[in-house]
Amino acid sequence: MICILLVAGHGTILETQIKSDVTGLYAHLTGVPKALLPGVGGKKILDFWWETVNTRQLFSEVYLVTNADKYKHYERWATANDFPVENVVNDGSTTLDDRLGAVADLELAIRSRQLQDDIMVIAGDMLCADQNFDIAQVIRFFKSKPGELAIYYELESGEKSYTRGIVEVCPNTHRVMRFLEKPQEGITASRLASVVFYCLRKESLPYISEFLIQHPDVNDRTFGKFWEWLINEEKVPVYGMKLPTGFQLIGQVGLSDYTKWLAHYSSKQQLSPSKPITCRSYARVGLMGNPSDGFNGKTIAMSIANFWAEVTLMESQTLVLLPHPLNDPTEFGSLQDLFQISRKEGYLGGLRLLQATCKKFYQFCSEQGIALSKQNFTLKYDTNIPRAIVSATLKCLMKFYNITDNDLPKPIRANFILNVETDELFITAGLQDRVVQVYEGLVYMDFNKQLIDERGYGEYIPLDMSDLPLFWLAYLGDPSDSGRIHSNVRQCWLNGDSAVVEAMKSFAELTDQAR
Repeated sequence: MICILLVAGHGTILETQIKSDVTGLYAHLTGVPKALLPGVGGKKILDFWWETVNTRQLFSEVYLVTNADKYKHYERWATANDFPVENVVNDGSTTLDDRLGAVADLELAIRSRQLQDDIMVIAGDMLCADQNFDIAQVIRFFKSKPGELAIYYELESGEKSYTRGIVEVCPNTHRVMRFLEKPQEGITASRLASVVFYCLRKESLPYISEFLIQHPDVNDRTFGKFWEWLINEEKVPVYGMKLPTGFQLIGQVGLSDYTKWLAHYSSKQQLSPSKPITCRSYARVGLMGNPSDGFNGKTIAMSIANFWAEVTLMESQTLVLLPHPLNDPTEFGSLQDLFQISRKEGYLGGLRLLQATCKKFYQFCSEQGIALSKQNFTLKYDTNIPRAIVSATLKCLMKFYNITDNDLPKPIRANFILNVETDELFITAGLQDRVVQVYEGLVYMDFNKQLIDERGYGEYIPLDMSDLPLFWLAYLGDPSDSGRIHSNVRQCWLNGDSAVVEAMKSFAELTDQAR
């Protein structure tokens, strides 16, 4: 694969405002190309992108396309940063008026260097909030799809969709269904913003020349217009991948916007690393309908704050799963001690739950087109209900990697937790506990078979707890395994045992009455 970094724009607004700034704070930046301006962490913006793509295992060549006006700056930068000077492409333009346009700059690099390979295109003057995402994950996702790839991120609350290229992405296939370049308010509800970060298959490169023939006006030769044409008109399959971070292209912004976003992203970097993330998930009690969750029935359950699993995540150099001193014993007083503990508590500690959750989380994000940052962490846990460890771990991972409810909605999250336990660890479990762990409080659940078959989850409705009577909870300090008790019920239900089938229908009716 070949990577092309585009830095050929004439950033006249920013350059003019730096030159005319009367404070003197930016005098040292006069004449500096926008991609060589300071970025997050003090390094130049282009330095970050060069560090990101300077990987021989991923890219056979990296090219830089600039203009004649700034060519000497980038030539000097290349010499100082071990970038092959012969790979710096000069598009010959000296002013904004004689520019070629971003798509024509890409075509120039492909044509002049006779490139015949898959290509990744990145704007080298793009600020990025997260300096640590995994570009190998981007390439893997691209190669897994039968089409092109467009990177997008979720707009922050202060950003307006009419200032960006907006994509509408199918949540199941991840195909970009529509691309809207700076849409007016009300045209789309999507808040997913495309950035100049794309992958193109070598078979699709002829589309670039075709687009340029159809769009002779330089004002139309933007990537926004190109993707609108390719997706909306030509119906070429393009897939979307989300990076859970913010991006800002500083090509045509002013000094105030540049300094604002630089400060905003820099503060995010400074806040994120050392602050531990601690999350809890709680036990539940079934009030009505139990155990109909595994039998396409209905149930009402509520969470109990007295019983919980707590997971703490701290950023670290390597990924570490810390054993719990009681739940994951590795030292015993004697063989008899090992025998007594193993007989009473079994062999199944919490480490396997942490490990299985992390494994499935990475797998889920890869399949859903979410590129995670290359941050490592240490996980530790404490619990008096071990199975809630999965839910608490997932909460920590979502916060750490900035995964939102849009990426992993609550109903899907409950399925995820159940799948970790049943598919990865072969634990007998049902959805009821996991739904309540995700929603918390008092929840009505309808596990209607048709609903689950059609969309993959049931109907889950949080209920008002203010009118509940006072509850008292009686429990055993050393309980038996409920899975063993329920296992025979499930087999009877699967066999169509009329008593069990009718009982589940009756429980469902009682649940609706209770609601």
